[in-house]
Amino acid sequence: MAITRYAETTWTGDLIHGSGSIDYVSSGAFSRQPVSWASRTEDHNGKTSPEELVAAAHASCFSMAFSNGLAKNGTPADKLSVRATVTFDRADGGWKITKSELTVRGEVPGLDQAKFAELAEAAKEGCPISGALKGNVALSVEATLA
Repeated sequence: MAITRYAETTWTGDLIHGSGSIDYVSSGAFSRQPVSWASRTEDHNGKTSPEELVAAAHASCFSMAFSNGLAKNGTPADKLSVRATVTFDRADGGWKITKSELTVRGEVPGLDQAKFAELAEAAKEGCPISGALKGNVALSVEATLA
């Protein structure tokens, strides 16, 4: 069974001087989040950006995939702290997301660093958001046991 999600946005004005908002998301988890070109390419000034939302999606997706891999290994995590750092830069004559770097720190009893890193790499490769980015965005993961 396919699951769909949606987001609604509004934009007014041109790209450089205009502004917009993420008006609503299907879960209702957040609404009325301001966006602007400047919040993408300069300081965010309290506004979000598509790249920040991609980072949130990648970090949460990876967290779930990694948690599942650790549990299947018989070593469920007590805690995983994940950060996704997404880079938006000029490339090939335009702007694009160039990389997403995952950093994870985990508390996983009974697991050594080598296996933790191996399972983190597998989770990076298997996460559906990584799959959507793969081939267009450089992906990496740095995994450290606490």
